[in-house]
Amino acid sequence: MMDSPVLDILIIGAGPIGLACGLEAKKAGYSYLIVEKGCLVNSLYKYPLNMTFFSTADRLEIGGIPFASIQPKPNRPEALEYYRRVTDSQALNVNLFEEVTALGESEGIYQITTSKSTYRAKHVIIAIGFYDVPNLLNIPGEGLPNVRHYYFDPHFYYKQKIVVIGANNSAADVALETYRKGADVTMVIREAELGRIKYWTKPDLENRIQEGSIKAYFQSHLTVIRENEVDVQTPAGLVTLPNDYVLAMTGYQPQFYLLEKFGITLSSDLRRHPFYNPDTMETNRKNVFLAGVICGGMDTHIWFIENSREHAVKIIRHIQAQTQAG
Repeated sequence: MMDSPVLDILIIGAGPIGLACGLEAKKAGYSYLIVEKGCLVNSLYKYPLNMTFFSTADRLEIGGIPFASIQPKPNRPEALEYYRRVTDSQALNVNLFEEVTALGESEGIYQITTSKSTYRAKHVIIAIGFYDVPNLLNIPGEGLPNVRHYYFDPHFYYKQKIVVIGANNSAADVALETYRKGADVTMVIREAELGRIKYWTKPDLENRIQEGSIKAYFQSHLTVIRENEVDVQTPAGLVTLPNDYVLAMTGYQPQFYLLEKFGITLSSDLRRHPFYNPDTMETNRKNVFLAGVICGGMDTHIWFIENSREHAVKIIRHIQAQTQAG
């Protein structure tokens, strides 16, 4: 390992922001490597088959490379195609299906251990997403095979009785798509009303609930999941519903265990915000940076592709300033 070359920058995560960091590093002439534990833009790959982005194509662009879409709001296949083409056309250095397991440091050089190798680098950028750790319900029966925290294609749920948990975009999309493919859909929502939902989707869902096509229990929550039924605590009392599948669209959280393992300080409150300098994106560990949605901790709705693309520019500019000053 000690004979291996020292990279200027190692980037953990090959999502859109990790790729943006790679583009900026390459543009600045730095040696770099992007390491990703899954496939390219792994989180986007796990999105539902028919998902449409809230952002327009130009706001999903990285490195100033145009994203051409045939519709105002691009969908999942278009995004996968765009980021793959960017990676190919710019010949980015990306290692896929290689998980980072440890981050050590010796005399100002970081040792990054992965499932396949060990690297050395002067700087490390952590650009991991939050789609791998679902927020759990923590109720009896959550471990049953009919409980899903991820959703892909509505066809599977044709003629099935499903319960959709959640009040935001994901829950709305799942409820509407599965209903239109022949599922018997019931939503269970903790709040008194629907939450953050795309403006073109919310009226559709409200109308379906109002007409009774999609049933909804507000200010309610599941208490028990069984193989063929669920118990729902409602304002009117406990209700038992026949059920084939529970789709828990309760959101996801960053891999906090990985940040803690890397020595990144997290706030002690429930939001668990990681420490970083907003001007440079540098964490409490010198020359270790954060980029993308990971910066928001549990507030995963704060950072998106369109407003965290600038993280890549900030980081590389800071590294350049450090290099020139040194």
